[in-house]
Amino acid sequence: MQYNSGAQLDPSQMGGGGSGRRGGAVAVGGGASILVIIVALFLGFDPSALLGVVSGTPTQTTTSTSSDYANCQTGADISANPECRYVAYTNSIQSYWQQALPGYQVTKTVTFTGTINTGCGQASADVGPFYCPADQLVYLDTSFFATQLPQLGAQGGDAAEAYVIAHEYGHHIQNLTGVMSKVQSGGQQTGASSPQVRLELQADCYAGVWLRYASGDAGGIIAEVTQDDLNRAVEAAEVVGDDHIQRMSAGRVDSTQWTHGSSQMRKKWLAQGFTTGDPNQCNTFAAGALD
Repeated sequence: MQYNSGAQLDPSQMGGGGSGRRGGAVAVGGGASILVIIVALFLGFDPSALLGVVSGTPTQTTTSTSSDYANCQTGADISANPECRYVAYTNSIQSYWQQALPGYQVTKTVTFTGTINTGCGQASADVGPFYCPADQLVYLDTSFFATQLPQLGAQGGDAAEAYVIAHEYGHHIQNLTGVMSKVQSGGQQTGASSPQVRLELQADCYAGVWLRYASGDAGGIIAEVTQDDLNRAVEAAEVVGDDHIQRMSAGRVDSTQWTHGSSQMRKKWLAQGFTTGDPNQCNTFAAGALD
């Protein structure tokens, strides 16, 4: 992924950590589910952390603020400070949604290590990226891309990172439009055609729409999205498919426990967003959408 060296970055869209639990909202992306507990055991961390309770001795917490990214002013700064790429992803994603969704509410990406208190409860860094609807923030464990994603078999790279973050911002869109609250009001449901899976696949589709926008926005922050970038984004989507994770962790696939969709489903809806470039074509809740 190439960046426009002269493009302006806005570090104010970074940082701003959450507060304690409120409103009973469930974090999305980390996801408190049976599948996530399987993932937790496979990756070697305490699954209770994903459920809003961290047991044992807390690790030291480091949370970002916008001032931590104050030196990220232009695309050229990414070469000197690779951490500035998080600002670039966030700015580009929100620039798109400001144009595409009337009334879009700009939010922030909070980077952290250790544990963090959010509007959805306390989370461990091992949870990985997630969205909390209670405080409307995207949370990013900065070690996720170097540790957990490769453990699942992905090459990684900037485009893979950008896809994951764009997926979490897809949940922000769902929160703003009311889709998320409608799904969560029905409780934690599982299965290949469950509302929870449809929610995740729609967020994948939204991520694909943004990638299409970024690839064609010559004057934007991201100068070029190559075929290799797209391949890495697709690979990232595939390795976080429920069937892939179940096969790696348990040696078998049980579609009744799916919460995010299979590798093929995630690949399909990411491609749907990229091919159409239209968020209106991301209605995973339509009859027959998952056939």
